[in-house]
Amino acid sequence: MKATKSVRLDKLLANLGYGSRREIQNLARGGAILLDGAEVADAGDRIALDPDLPQRLTIDRAPVDPLPGLCLMLHKPLGVTCSHKEAGPLVYGLLPERWRRRDPPLSTVGRLDKETSGLLLLTDDGALLHRIIAPKANVAKRYRVTLDRPLDGTEAATFASGTLMLEGEDRPLLPVQLEVEDPTHCAVTLTEGRYHQVRRMFAAIGNHVVALHRDRIGGLDLPTDLPAGGYRVMNEPDVAAVFAAP
Repeated sequence: MKATKSVRLDKLLANLGYGSRREIQNLARGGAILLDGAEVADAGDRIALDPDLPQRLTIDRAPVDPLPGLCLMLHKPLGVTCSHKEAGPLVYGLLPERWRRRDPPLSTVGRLDKETSGLLLLTDDGALLHRIIAPKANVAKRYRVTLDRPLDGTEAATFASGTLMLEGEDRPLLPVQLEVEDPTHCAVTLTEGRYHQVRRMFAAIGNHVVALHRDRIGGLDLPTDLPAGGYRVMNEPDVAAVFAAP
């Protein structure tokens, strides 16, 4: 049986963004840290990283934040950038301030541009991140598209052909599925993630994307009750759905 990993409590809480190790020690001395209802006198003690630890460990009577291995789904609103450094509103600003101090840090799984809304994943698990974005994973993403001009009926065949070239590139796109909803609304499902791919695909056939919204990654749908700017911690079935066929 694999042994449960343990870590110093002050190191764990510092990495979760609760403060420096000295500040964590002060919290413990003040009786603010409880494990199974009992005060932790010394934050230098080692603690087992059991899956139920966030339910058993509290700080100021509040459950501790999720342990490393955190994965989130976030409903990205328009006007927000997937970056740590760019000017203007950032997706990380939608999260609790303490979560922005976590180590390892949370990172977006791929990006949505500033003018695209919808389902965005974030994780501090580097192996999971690379597993999702790896080309061999073949994880499909579906986008709802609003167009400037009506479709002419040839787009689905063009996108599915695997021969469409984008401006400035030297290899064609992999086949993309297009589902028509009405003359100016459709859904496209793709497995690549080239720069501004959906917008450039429609530009290549003489149309213009007015609005773009991602509502599915793999078999995981953006929950209808998750408002723009909202986020939710993903459970194991949610993560498994990312790798499932829709």
